[in-house]
Amino acid sequence: MFTGKTIFITGGTGSWGRELVKQMLQRNPKEIIIFSRNESSQVEMKREFEDPRLRFCIGDIRDRDALIAASAGTDYLFHLAALKHVPVCEEQPLEAVKTNIFGTQNVIEAAIHNKVKKVMYISTDKASNPSNLYGMTKAVGERLIIQANLLPTETRFVCVRGGNVLGTNGSVIHLFLKQIKQERRVGITDLNMTRFFLTLEDAIGLLFKASEDSLGGEIFVLLMPTCRILDLAEVLIDTLGVPNVQVEETGIRPGEKIHEILYSEFESRTTVIYDEHYLVVLPTMEIPGLKEHYQASPPVSEGSYSSSELLMTKDEIKQLLVKGRFFP
Repeated sequence: MFTGKTIFITGGTGSWGRELVKQMLQRNPKEIIIFSRNESSQVEMKREFEDPRLRFCIGDIRDRDALIAASAGTDYLFHLAALKHVPVCEEQPLEAVKTNIFGTQNVIEAAIHNKVKKVMYISTDKASNPSNLYGMTKAVGERLIIQANLLPTETRFVCVRGGNVLGTNGSVIHLFLKQIKQERRVGITDLNMTRFFLTLEDAIGLLFKASEDSLGGEIFVLLMPTCRILDLAEVLIDTLGVPNVQVEETGIRPGEKIHEILYSEFESRTTVIYDEHYLVVLPTMEIPGLKEHYQASPPVSEGSYSSSELLMTKDEIKQLLVKGRFFP
């Protein structure tokens, strides 16, 4: 699918972008264009990879003209750029709207203008029945991406929705490790909190599968193991062997949920089981050929899919951390 093709990645210098580039280079593309705002991150990434197939463009997805110019000749586009931190989006909602909503619309228009074959939009579990501004903007982004399949264009648009990815920028694991080693304390907003987790390598591997198998208009949902945050903290404390570490409950932050969901009760009515790794949320609007394509896939049970269910044991959490290369 990607052999000899030109790939365009917005926000490509982040954790997702770097792993995507790493795995994409193994698929023999003609060129990968990294589009992001941070000059120093681009220089660092260029030195890290030292691959002539990489081209770096400074730009912001808020700038439609810059996107159109930079993505000329693109075959496949991965839209990763976003403001992602819940507190930042709560404190500066207009900035989140400009990047996550208007920026996504600019990506859609640039892709159509340049006749891109397929656009992959990376979403989040926080977009399902959102309780914070970040989730709301990503939910609107999903709707824009899905609706774009009804526009008069041959470009196809697909969403991939996942949860927390281990080791990404701003990951709670990095924070916990720092607190354990330097402060001998761990701050958890609520001791009952649970989240979905997946390793970065697995997340990108599943992203490729969705890229190849999708038609356009659907939301591919990554099935991810669930974890109680308190259990995660205790596994990190035990594995590091740091004595006398205190766990403190700090209180829920604005917009934060106790549990996340991968799909809502409303979405369950149109969600099907694709395979052991994926669910697919089909749109309520009619996109030609889409429902027929998934008619053999069984529906999920009605109700939401919560991170409070099927929690990992502490041994399973440790195995996931080992797989994510946090421990030998």
